[in-house]
Amino acid sequence: MTQTVVGIDVGTTKIVTLVGELGARDQINILGVGLTPSKGMKKGIVVNVDESVTSIVASIEKAERLSGYRIGSAYVGVAGGHIQSLNSRGVVAIPRADREIVLSDQARALEAARAIAIPTQREIIHVIPRSYIVDGQEGILDPVGLSGFRLEVEAHIVTGAVTAIQNLIKCVQRAGVEIDDLVLQPLASSEAVLTEAEKEMGVMLVDCGGGTTDVAIFIDGSIWHSMVLPVGGNHITNDIAIVLRTPFDVAEYLKIRHGRAHPLPVPEVVEGQEEGLLEDQIEVESFVGAKKRIISRELLHQVIEARVDEIFQMLRSEVRRVGYDGLLPAGVVLTGGTALLPGIEQVARSVLNVPVRIGVPGSLGGLAESIDTPAYATSVGLVRWGLKRGGAPPFLVPQDQGWTRIYNRFKSWLREFLP
Repeated sequence: MTQTVVGIDVGTTKIVTLVGELGARDQINILGVGLTPSKGMKKGIVVNVDESVTSIVASIEKAERLSGYRIGSAYVGVAGGHIQSLNSRGVVAIPRADREIVLSDQARALEAARAIAIPTQREIIHVIPRSYIVDGQEGILDPVGLSGFRLEVEAHIVTGAVTAIQNLIKCVQRAGVEIDDLVLQPLASSEAVLTEAEKEMGVMLVDCGGGTTDVAIFIDGSIWHSMVLPVGGNHITNDIAIVLRTPFDVAEYLKIRHGRAHPLPVPEVVEGQEEGLLEDQIEVESFVGAKKRIISRELLHQVIEARVDEIFQMLRSEVRRVGYDGLLPAGVVLTGGTALLPGIEQVARSVLNVPVRIGVPGSLGGLAESIDTPAYATSVGLVRWGLKRGGAPPFLVPQDQGWTRIYNRFKSWLREFLP
């Protein structure tokens, strides 16, 4: 039976729904893509339930039309400034006479690591084992089958605010979709753009989104640290809007069409340059009633560079604070929509002083030509995460099964009125 999984990336600027199935040689065949602008979200957190539900429904329906499937459940990405992480250790004894470690012992060790004191307004999203220790022997990735008296696990625990998580779950469920699992967005992105060699050597994934910058540090093949910075591409756009005194949507266009994170040493020659303008000039629309103005391309680049430099300065400070400075020989992998900004690699390389590359999802088939950019790393990673951990969702059925589709729609409608 072919494994088919749905991933929904609920971001600050866009919502992406992907339907994918496992193909040959670990390739993912993309069956459906649903992309819609995100409304009701701010810095990765739901601020308007009705607007968020409407955006999610539109994305899901687009993916359903392309794939021919009725989507009933999905893996959903979670992020936002409320995300926090810590490392914990769990210890258990092996009670059997033969002292052989079995799956139940592994589960007990993880449960012991999970037993930490957290505030009541927070809940655990992930408990991820980093490595196991058997009778003092470190660096064990899978202890099942080994013999020992004492089993320890070092685990990475990710927590989030209860209200933020519940609001996200509510929005997805009101869109008629059950949640297979909530997945931290940088963890999902790592599934799509990082290699096993990079994770073993030591690498930092930086997912530059619209409202947040999500970070995950991998060493020895496992995640060691994760965090979310409450700053992203929208802050760059907002800076442009303020400095150039232009509407936000115009500033976003300028960023995408003319923006650079690292200014060029000479004026850039752009195809389609309007007549009467010099190579280093851009005509900018102002607010209603105001005349258009001419600004230099260099000024736009300087505004962008200042904010991008600040983001990577924040990253450098965080890496030093947690003690991983100098432990990332594989460098930094940038992904997310903001990673498409020309020159962002140079700024990251100069601030962090490590190798930097742009992470693009690979090993894709089907509708891959529309999503082979860093902006889709999280949604592709969600599908990979699901394929590794579950396979086909129980409610994912072909749309030609009419009665099933009607029943699921009716169940979604009832959910709006029943407690």
